[in-house]
Amino acid sequence: MPDHFQLLKTDTVTAARRARLRTRHGLIETPIFMPVGTQGTVKSLTPAHLQEIGAQIILGNTYHLNLRPGSELVRDLGGLHQFMGWDGPILTDSGGFQVFSLAKLRDIRDDGVAFQSHLDGQKLFLGPKEVMGIQQNLGSDIAMVIDECPPWPCERDDCAKAVARSFKWAGQCKQIATDSGFLANGHHVFAIVQGSTFDDLRREAAESLAALDFPGYAVGGVSVGEPEPEMLKQVAATTPFMPADKPRYTMGLGTPPQLLKMVALGVDMFDCVLPSRVARNGLVFTPDGPINLRNEKFRTDAKPIVESGEGAANYAARFSRAYLRHLTVSGEILACTLCTLHNLAFYLDLMASARAHIEAGDYGTWHRAWIERYEAGAAARLAG
Repeated sequence: MPDHFQLLKTDTVTAARRARLRTRHGLIETPIFMPVGTQGTVKSLTPAHLQEIGAQIILGNTYHLNLRPGSELVRDLGGLHQFMGWDGPILTDSGGFQVFSLAKLRDIRDDGVAFQSHLDGQKLFLGPKEVMGIQQNLGSDIAMVIDECPPWPCERDDCAKAVARSFKWAGQCKQIATDSGFLANGHHVFAIVQGSTFDDLRREAAESLAALDFPGYAVGGVSVGEPEPEMLKQVAATTPFMPADKPRYTMGLGTPPQLLKMVALGVDMFDCVLPSRVARNGLVFTPDGPINLRNEKFRTDAKPIVESGEGAANYAARFSRAYLRHLTVSGEILACTLCTLHNLAFYLDLMASARAHIEAGDYGTWHRAWIERYEAGAAARLAG
C-alpha cells in the first residue's frame, strides 16, 4: 500500500471503500465530496464557512485561474492556499473539461490544445508542460493530468484516438512532475481514465495508466450528456480496473443518490457544482428529496430546511424555510450564502454517513434505503 493512501475497510456486499488519503495540507477521510471553488472561491462562502461544515478538501480550476488572475501572480503571492486563505488540501482540475466545453474555440493537436479564451478571444495553448507548470505555480496538493474528453455520443475511432492521446499526455505530465520534484515534494498527480461508452476502451485506458503508477486515478468523461444509467455503467466499467491501492475519483458529478451509487462501485472522491449552483436559485436538499424554496407553500413554514439527518446541524438550520424563502425571492445575497452552506453541509454529512456505514458493515442496506426514501420524497413532491 502506498504511503499516501490507506485502505481501511471494504464493504462485503458492495465495492464501497473506507480509506484515508495523505496530502501536504492534511489527511482526507474518504469517501469524500469536494466543494468546487473554480476561481479560488466557493461562491458566497468564506474558508471559515467551509471549515465549519467539515470540508476536508476543495477544488480549484487550472483553466480559469490561469486566465484570471494568472498562475504566476498566485505563485508570487504565496500559492493558492495563501492567496485564498484556505489551509486545507486543494485539488486542481487540469482544465481539460473546459477545453471540451469550448469545442467551437479549440483545436486538439498531438502536443496539446490550442484554443481561444472565452473571456476575450485571446489565443492560448495547454499541453502537458503548460498544465503542470500552472498547477505547480498554484501549489496544488493534487494536480490532474491534461486529457481529451470525448463528447457523448461519439464514434469509436474518435474515442480510441482520444484515449491514446490522453495516455501519451498523462505519461508526459508524470515525467514533468518527476523531473521538477513536484512528486518528490509530496504533491500528487492523478491520471484520468477516458473511453466514453466503450467498455473495452475504458479497461484499456485504466490498465495502461495503472502501469504508469500514478498516486491516484479519476474516472473522466462521464456526465457529459448521457442518461444516468449509462453514466453509472461507465463508472462500473472503469473502477474494477483501477488500482485498488490508490484513490479513485469520479469527476464532475452528481446528485446525492448518484454519489451513494458510485461509492457502492468503489469510488472514493467526488466534486460537483450542482449543490452550490442550485442553492443560488433556492433549491435545497433534504433526505426526502430537494425542495424549491421559491414555492409559495414555504412562505409561512417555520421549520428549518432539515429537522434531522444530513444537513441538520449547520448554521443555516437556525433559520426557517419562510425566512430563507423571503431572502431568495427578494434577491438577497444572504440567501445564496445560507442555501449554499446548507447544500454543501448536506453533501458532506452524507459522505460522513457513508463512511460510518462502511465501517459498520451495513453500507449496502443503508444506501439502498437512503436512496429509496430520497427518491420517494422527490417523486411525491413532483406529484403534489
